[in-house]
Amino acid sequence: MRSSFNPAEDGPSRSHWHTLATLMPYLWPQGRPDLRFRVVVAMVLLALAKVAIVFIPFVYKEVIDTLNITGGDETTATVIAIPVLMILAYGAARVAGQAFGELRDAVFAKVGQNALRMVALQVFRHLHRLSLAFHLDRQTGGLSRVIERGTKGIDFLLRFSLFNILPTLLELSLVCGVLLINYGPGYSTITLISVGVYILFTLTITEWRLKHRREMNRTDSEASTRAIDSLLNFETVKYFGNEGHEADRFNQSMARYEIAAVRSQTSLALLNIGQGVIIAFGMCTVMVLAAKGVIDKELTIGDFVLINTFMMQLYQPLGFLGFVYREIKQSLVDMDKMFELINVHAEVADEPDAVPLQITDGAVTFEGVDFGYGPDRQILHGVDFSVPAGHTVAIVGPSGAGKSTISRILFRFYDVQGGRVLIDGQDVRDVTQASLRANVGIVPQDTVLFNDSIRYNIRYGRVDATDEEIEAAAKLAQIHDFITALPDGYESAVGERGLKLSGGEKQRVAIARTILKDPAILLFDEATSA
Repeated sequence: MRSSFNPAEDGPSRSHWHTLATLMPYLWPQGRPDLRFRVVVAMVLLALAKVAIVFIPFVYKEVIDTLNITGGDETTATVIAIPVLMILAYGAARVAGQAFGELRDAVFAKVGQNALRMVALQVFRHLHRLSLAFHLDRQTGGLSRVIERGTKGIDFLLRFSLFNILPTLLELSLVCGVLLINYGPGYSTITLISVGVYILFTLTITEWRLKHRREMNRTDSEASTRAIDSLLNFETVKYFGNEGHEADRFNQSMARYEIAAVRSQTSLALLNIGQGVIIAFGMCTVMVLAAKGVIDKELTIGDFVLINTFMMQLYQPLGFLGFVYREIKQSLVDMDKMFELINVHAEVADEPDAVPLQITDGAVTFEGVDFGYGPDRQILHGVDFSVPAGHTVAIVGPSGAGKSTISRILFRFYDVQGGRVLIDGQDVRDVTQASLRANVGIVPQDTVLFNDSIRYNIRYGRVDATDEEIEAAAKLAQIHDFITALPDGYESAVGERGLKLSGGEKQRVAIARTILKDPAILLFDEATSA
C-alpha cells in the first residue's frame, strides 16, 4: 500500500496540543545552552516590558494631578519641578517599555530562526527518506506549498503567541490587580467580564470561520498544483495548442478560490464588528463608573485619566489578539499538515541490522522476483536471471513489460513482493540503502537535470570531484567539445529540468555524471538518444 498524503486537504488530523508539543523541543533544544539562555532572558525582558508599560498610567496620573493644583503652600519652583520630573519619568517608562520589547525580540530572534531552520531541515531530510511511491503520488506544487505554509505558521506562532498573547494576559492580570487594590472590585470585575466575553466571542466565531480558511487552503493548493504542472509541461502544451484549455482549468481553480476567499473575508468583517461592539461596551461602562467617581469626589482627574489609559493600553493589544488568535489557529492547521509529512511512513527502510554492501565482483541475480505497483497491476512474475561480473546483459521487451521497474528494484526504490534480488550473494534488503546506491549507477530513460550549471549537474555524480575530474568524465561521455563551445562553457545553465539541452545532450551529461560516480554496477535505461 502506498503512503497517503494529500496536501490539498486541510482538516486537522491531530490535536493542536500535539502540534505544539512537537514544536516545543525546537524552542528548548537539547545541547544548546546558549539558546536556552536566550529563552530565559527573553522571558525576563518580556516581564520587564509589561511592568514598565503598566507603570506609565501611574506617572500620567501624577502629572495630571500635579498640574491640577489650584493652591497650597508649594513654591512656584516646586509646582514646576514636580510635573517636569513626572513627565520625564513618563518618558523614561515609555522608552523602557519599548526598549525591553525590542531587546526581547532581538534576543529571541536566534532561537526562532534556529527552530525554523531545524524543522525545515527535518522535513526536507524525511522527504528524501520516503519511497519513490510517495513522490510519484504527490501533487506537483502542492507539497512545496504545504512546507511553505507550515514554516510561515511556525514563524507567526513564535513571533505572536509568545510575544503578544502571553504579554497581553500578563498585562491583563497586572491591570486587574491594580484596579482591584486601588479602586475596588467594580472596575476589575467589569474589565474581566468584557475581556471574557470578547475572548469567548472570538473563539466561537473563529472556529466557525476556520472551514472557510481550510477551503481557501485547499483551493489555493489546487490552483498552485495546476499552474506548476502546466508550466513544467510548457512544451507539451505548445505541441497540442492547448493554452486555452490550460487557462480554463486554472481559471476554474482560481474561481473556487475566489468563492472561498470572499466567504472568509465576509465572515472576518462580521467578527471584527462584534469585537468592536464588545470593546466599546466595556470601555464605556468603565469610564462611566470612573466619571461618577470624579463627580462624587471619590476620584481625582488623574485617577480618571489613569483608568482610561489602563483601558486603552489593555484593549489595544486585545483588539489585535483577535487577529492573532485567528492566525494562530490557521498556523496550527498549517503546521499540523507539515508535521504530518514527518509521520508519513517510509515504505522502504533499512533493517535494524542492515550492513554496508560489500562488492567483490559485482554479480547481480534476480531469483523468482514478483512485483506489482498494485493488486491490479502486476509487472514481474517469477523473474529469474543473472548478470555475472564483467558482463553486459540487455533486457528487451515491449513498453510496460517492466524494464525500468527492474532498475528501480535494483536500486531498492521498491521492495519485491516475492523472490530475492542479490548482489554478490547479498540480498539488497539486508544492506543499507546508502551503500547499495553508492555502488549502482544509472543513465535513466528520462534524464532530468537540476536548474543549475552543466558543471553542477556533472559534479552531482560525486560532489567532491575536482574540475579536472569533471572535464575528464565529460570527455569520456563525448560532450566536452559541445560544452566548451557554449558561451559560458561548463557554467552554462541547463534550465529547469534541463530543457535548454536536447535529449541527446542531456543523456550525455547524465553519462558523464555516472562516469564520475564510477559505480561497480552500471545501468542504461533506454539511453539511446546519445
